[in-house]
Amino acid sequence: MKYMSEYRDPELAKKYLEEIKKTVTQPWSIMEVCGGQTHSLVKNGIIEMLPKTVTMIHGPGCPVCVTPLNIIDKAIHLALEENVILCSFGDMLRVPGSKKNLLEAKAEGADIRILYSPLEAVRIAEDNPEKEVVFFAVGFETTAPANALSVIHAHRKELKNYSILTSHVLVPPAIKAVIDDEESKIDGFLAAGHVCTIMGNSEYHPLSKTYEVPIVVTGFEPLDVLQGILMVVRQLEANEAQVENQYARIVKEEGNPEAQKMIHQIFEIKNQVWRGIGEIPDSGYQVRPEYADFDAKRKFKIEIPEAPENPDCISGQIMKGLKKPFECSQFGKKCKPTNPLGAPMVSSEGACAAYYHFSGLVEA
Repeated sequence: MKYMSEYRDPELAKKYLEEIKKTVTQPWSIMEVCGGQTHSLVKNGIIEMLPKTVTMIHGPGCPVCVTPLNIIDKAIHLALEENVILCSFGDMLRVPGSKKNLLEAKAEGADIRILYSPLEAVRIAEDNPEKEVVFFAVGFETTAPANALSVIHAHRKELKNYSILTSHVLVPPAIKAVIDDEESKIDGFLAAGHVCTIMGNSEYHPLSKTYEVPIVVTGFEPLDVLQGILMVVRQLEANEAQVENQYARIVKEEGNPEAQKMIHQIFEIKNQVWRGIGEIPDSGYQVRPEYADFDAKRKFKIEIPEAPENPDCISGQIMKGLKKPFECSQFGKKCKPTNPLGAPMVSSEGACAAYYHFSGLVEA
């Protein structure tokens, strides 16, 4: 398939691997921020093919994985107790809450609908004026424009029964938090290409300069990831630290200004709790006060006590790059995609799911 097969060329992959091996002279630890990159690394066996001196560390770039437990509990409460039509992307349905997940709530009779776009939820609100419709708006900057657009449409249509339950997280503050962590030993980063498609590269330049760390905006196909690793290694070996754009076929320096305009119209930046990690300053989008009627948190005034995480789950350490999935005592045992103890085992971008399905460490 054009624009895909050429980025999966095994001969070119061998050349990149040979170049990495020729370039590297000392041990380096590189974090791929996005879960899509983690899946590419594991699924294609790239980790095993890299020289032993290059260690890939899996980062927190899985928005489903870092959605706070309390927000999932609030979504379940809305669906079961407030008699709303709760709309969501499918990858949220099996993420564990404190007592159950959304799929189990649906089985109990909650009206939970899987959608591919928040604009579908706006249409559902139009078609059901007697019901409150809530869209579970989760994601990085990548999904924020569509969620913002849904509010803009609902506002223009003067809909009184539509709102969004937000858990939007931002990548640059998360990278800063990883670097600031005393246990972290990351030498360079592969930044998430899809996020930069929206936001551009400008937010990464201060990070790279302040912390003297290479950051390479990278795609998701095998050759993208290999080229991104090579670019980081070349910088490290040359004692350089700058932002480079491997994903130039998609990402522009300025990003998508129109998408950014929609985001800033509807959202403002606030502190955000990341599941398994804790609160990171200025790392989330919240609905602006002037659009409070479309903010499910304000509209329904849900107060749910904070519940503890499963003590057997080490997903926080995994997402900070301190542990690998197979270092968890419950990996492939009590914790499986059919019975996940934590979100990284069930999300399509979760590191634990990547290792479970593609590493060969778990017998089918």
